[in-house]
Amino acid sequence: MLTRKPIYPGVIELNFQAGEVLGCNVYLVYDQDEWLLIDIGYEETVEDFVEIIRLIDFPLSRCKTVVATHADVDHIQGLAKIKQILKTTATGHPNAVQPLRTGDTLVTLAEIKAQNLHLTMPPVEIEHEVNDGDILRVGKLELEVWHTPGHTNSQLAFRHGDLLLSGDNIYRDGCIGAIAAHHGSDIKAFIQSLERIRDSDVKWLAPSHGPIFAKDNDFLNRTIDRVRGYLQMADFGTLAESWPLMDQWDDEVAKGILPEGLAGS
Repeated sequence: MLTRKPIYPGVIELNFQAGEVLGCNVYLVYDQDEWLLIDIGYEETVEDFVEIIRLIDFPLSRCKTVVATHADVDHIQGLAKIKQILKTTATGHPNAVQPLRTGDTLVTLAEIKAQNLHLTMPPVEIEHEVNDGDILRVGKLELEVWHTPGHTNSQLAFRHGDLLLSGDNIYRDGCIGAIAAHHGSDIKAFIQSLERIRDSDVKWLAPSHGPIFAKDNDFLNRTIDRVRGYLQMADFGTLAESWPLMDQWDDEVAKGILPEGLAGS
């Protein structure tokens, strides 16, 4: 058996526990022998994570559920497999139910033809739907469910005391979860979710990728300001609400304006 290495009372991150990064962050939340998982990652690493759980002496039969933070393949490709091994249920936001039930490779980002990315997405049933304000109970421990859309429309975060299991909302380097229209991204909603995290009194953020870090409002404000700028950038296509350059172009065309020093004919 291995000595447990919790990152916070009642919370173990399985990559940190293993001493090596196997995939996305997988959080085991527990009280005594009862426990649940938040995310599981790719199918190929499921058995590695199960072995870690065995080695830190959690009875496999005591897994209450496996929670999907959202419906992206790098978080939940192994969900059907882990459910079968643990004989447990899956939990997620209502917006995650259809793409997971159907194994939708487009919405889950399992297939990106332009990059020759073709991953399997095993269909999986979500037995328990949760939404903002719900409580997940593990023994006497309580996780408050936050619906934090933006990265996807199914993105969830979970509060436990001073810790927020913050999903793909923000990482320690100021990056955020990928913005892509076809898996439910929404820039305005993302800003609101980041503002909610900033305005909360949580002290620590435990993201779905990378290291745990202290919440810092100045840091969050810089990210929020950057993301707000995306609303007026052509880079983000249909997710942007305007492109000010085109208003300038309209005006310059009407007035016949060219850059100084450029000889028009």
